[in-house]
Amino acid sequence: MTIEFRKIVRRPSTAFLAAIVANISVIPAHAGEQIFDELRFGASASVQGGVEREDGLFPEVMVFFDPFGQDAATGWKQQLARPRINLGTSIGTSGEATQVFAGLSWTANFNEKVFAEAGFGGVWHNGELEGNTDGPNLGCRFLFREYLGAGYRFDQHWNVIAQIAHSSHANLCDGPNNGMTRAGIQVGYKF
Repeated sequence: MTIEFRKIVRRPSTAFLAAIVANISVIPAHAGEQIFDELRFGASASVQGGVEREDGLFPEVMVFFDPFGQDAATGWKQQLARPRINLGTSIGTSGEATQVFAGLSWTANFNEKVFAEAGFGGVWHNGELEGNTDGPNLGCRFLFREYLGAGYRFDQHWNVIAQIAHSSHANLCDGPNNGMTRAGIQVGYKF
């Protein structure tokens, strides 16, 4: 039974995760308040070389919350002081690691259409800790995660962003630290 549970946890269904996100999006808000600020869907691929490269594509979902009012921030100092909170997953395919992550995100608007984004937080993964000969050896279950992105807004709701994300333990735990580096594209809908 333990083996079957590990298989289920190791390969979560994209449809199951999409259903969870869809159910979150229909939860009624109090007095017109929004539950979350933005929802993004996309995919990424490993950009690492050699034996550390991960095979396959990684479907991704991210949800952003804006409890500090980043949308109302004026100037870079207020934008820095008011990050959005992100929560998401990068789903492993081809036997590679699935990630579940959370953190803070900062957005810099260059004009109404073009923006850049940076984020920092933590990630849990189900990848190999050590002894892997076909992918990264990650050393710990919990890692740091940071990402950078450049995006374009089509209108007040729809955008697209290209981003690169890296996860590793910064040598703060025993074991190897190959990390995971993935780059991809996401389409976002801002509520």
